[in-house]
Amino acid sequence: MSRYQRQSMLPEIGDAGQRVLLNARVLVVGAGGLGSALLPLLAGAGVGYLRIYDGDRVEEHNLHRQTLYGMEHTGELKVDCARQALNARNPDCKVDTQPQALGASMMAEALNGIDLAIDAADNFAVTYSLSDACLPRRIPLVSASVLGRQGYVGGFCGSAPGYRAVFPQLPASAANCNSGGVMGPAVATLGALQAQMALSILLGFTPSPLGCLINCDFTRWHFRQFRFDGADEPDRPSVPFIDRHLLVSNDCIVELRSQQEAPESIADRVHRVQPEEIYDWQPPADRRIVLVCASGIRAAKAAMVLEQRGFTQLAIIAANR
Repeated sequence: MSRYQRQSMLPEIGDAGQRVLLNARVLVVGAGGLGSALLPLLAGAGVGYLRIYDGDRVEEHNLHRQTLYGMEHTGELKVDCARQALNARNPDCKVDTQPQALGASMMAEALNGIDLAIDAADNFAVTYSLSDACLPRRIPLVSASVLGRQGYVGGFCGSAPGYRAVFPQLPASAANCNSGGVMGPAVATLGALQAQMALSILLGFTPSPLGCLINCDFTRWHFRQFRFDGADEPDRPSVPFIDRHLLVSNDCIVELRSQQEAPESIADRVHRVQPEEIYDWQPPADRRIVLVCASGIRAAKAAMVLEQRGFTQLAIIAANR
C-alpha cells in the first residue's frame, strides 16, 4: 500500500477504495494519444486489470502526442509497447492486449467481465458501436474526442443515457487528427480527464461523472460542462454500425465509394451507387441494406434518405475506420 499512500490518504478512497481499484476490470479502446495519457494514470492509480484494443503501430509523426512511446518503438505494435511500459510502471496491474481494432462483431467478447469501458479511439464509428453495446449491459462508458485545440469528454451508459441520446446524428464531416491536425497537450488533457472520470466512477464518487459532458476549448481558454441525465434515447432503433463479419448471405451491400476510391469493396458482389443517386435508387424491400463508405458519414446520410423512403432494415459499415 505504500505505493498508493498519497492517494489512499483521501478519506473518500482509503484502503477500501484501493481494493475496489485493484479488483476493477477496465476496457480501453485505443492506445494512441488519449490512451498514452490515460493508461499510465489508471495503472499508476492501481487499477488491477486493463484490456486494451489497438491494431496500429507506432509512427514517428504521432509521437508528439503519443507520449507513451519513443523513437525506439517506431514500427512496433502500440499494444506491445503499452504493455511493457505499464508493466514497468506497476507490476500489480495485469495488462491484456489485443492487437486489433475493435469491430462491432467483437463487442460481446471485449466487454465480457468488464466493469467500465473507455473510448480512446477518437473514431465515431467505434464510439457509436461501443455505446450501443454498453447501454443494454449497463456498463459505464467514458468517451473523449479532440481535434485541433478543443475537444470533449463525457460519461455515458451505466446509469446515464447513451451516446446517441446526446449525439443522435453523426457529425457532418470526418475530420480527424490525421486530416485536421491536433496539439499534444490538448490530447493529454482530455486523456487525463478520461482517467479521472473513470476512477471517479469506479470509486462511486458523487456527483457522478456519468451524465456529464465537459467541453474543453483551448482556443478561448474555457471549460464548460453540462449534464444530460434526463436526455431521451432515440425514439426509434438507430441504424447500427456493423463490420464485415456480421454480414449475412442475403444482405444487399451498397458501395457508396467510387470505383476509383475503392477498386475493391468489402465483398465480391456489391451494388455501386453514388451518394447523389440514392434518392432514385430502388433497393430490394425484403433484404437488409448495408451501406458502405470510408468513414460512415456518407453511409449515414444515405441511411437517412432510405429511412425517409420507408426502408428500415439498414446497417452501416465504415470500411476505413
